Amino acid sequence: MIISASRRTDIPSYYSEWFINRIREGTVWVRNPMNKKMVSKVTLSPDVVDCIVFWTKDPLPMIPYLNELDQKGYNYYFQFTVTPYENDIEKRLRRKADIIATFKNLSELIGHKKIVWRYDPIIITSKYSIEFHKESFLNLFNQLSSCCNHIIISFIDLYQKIKKENFLEVSQKDQVELALFIGALCKKKGIKVTTCCESMDLSDYGIFSGSCIDISIIENVCNSAVKLKKDKSQRKSCLCYESIDIGAYDTCLHGCSYCYATKACLTSNIYQSQSQILGSDLNKEEDKIYDKVVKSNKSGQ
Repeated sequence: MIISASRRTDIPSYYSEWFINRIREGTVWVRNPMNKKMVSKVTLSPDVVDCIVFWTKDPLPMIPYLNELDQKGYNYYFQFTVTPYENDIEKRLRRKADIIATFKNLSELIGHKKIVWRYDPIIITSKYSIEFHKESFLNLFNQLSSCCNHIIISFIDLYQKIKKENFLEVSQKDQVELALFIGALCKKKGIKVTTCCESMDLSDYGIFSGSCIDISIIENVCNSAVKLKKDKSQRKSCLCYESIDIGAYDTCLHGCSYCYATKACLTSNIYQSQSQILGSDLNKEEDKIYDKVVKSNKSGQ
C-alpha cells in the first residue's frame, strides 16, 4: 500500500504532529470526500505501508519526526513544491530563501533520491511572464539541482473556482518556449524532468509525461520491486499509481490563489493533534465506518 500525505492538504507543513500520532497509534480514519458519511479505517503498520509520499510546500515541521519514521521502518519520499511566486499568490508561505534552505537541509538528511522538486503550477499573468519563469527557474535550478535528481512541472489548469484570478491560459507557444529552456538545462545537468497531467507532448524537448506516485521512485526508495496498478480514480491524463490519500480538503492554510483543494483562504487549524481523523469529527451514530483492506505490494509479500 502507498500512502499519499496528501494531495488534499499540506500535512507536513500543518499536520505533522497529527500524522506522527497516527503512525504511533497505527491507524488513521479517512472521510470519503465524495460521500461524507463514509469513513475508512486504514492500518498504518510498516508491514503493509510500502511507501509514504509526502506532498508539501514547506516540510520543516515534519523534519523532527523523520528519524522516528526511519527507526520504525517506513519508506518515504517528498514531492516538494518550490515556485518563485510572492505572497500575492502564495499568501502564507515563509520567505523563499528560508524554504530553499529547508530543501537543502532535507536533501542532506534523507538524500536527493527521496526529494522530487515540483515547479508547478506554472501560471502566467502580467507580472509572471514566460521571461520571468525562465529567469526564476534558472535561479532556483542553480540552487536546488544538486539536491534532487527529478523535477516535475505543470501548467495551470483554469478550474472554475480560480477563473476569478487574473491568470492567463498558457498557450502552446509559451509551453514550448519554456519546455525548451527547462529541458535543455536539465539535460545538461543529467536531471530527469517530467510533466504532471499535461496533454501536450513535450518529449521533443526532453520532457516526458510522468507520474507523481511514481513506481520507479518507490522501488528505488524501498529497494524492492513493487506491484502496483494505475490509479483509475485520478484525472484521465494522470499517470500515478494507486495510493490511499489520508488528507482532507479545505484544511490547507497556505492560501494559494491557484489551489483546487480549498474553497476559501482559511485562517485557523480545524483539527486536534490527537484526533483519529483530519478536518472533522467522527460521528459514530451517522458515519459508516469500515476497515479498508490493505496489503503490502512488495514482491514476495
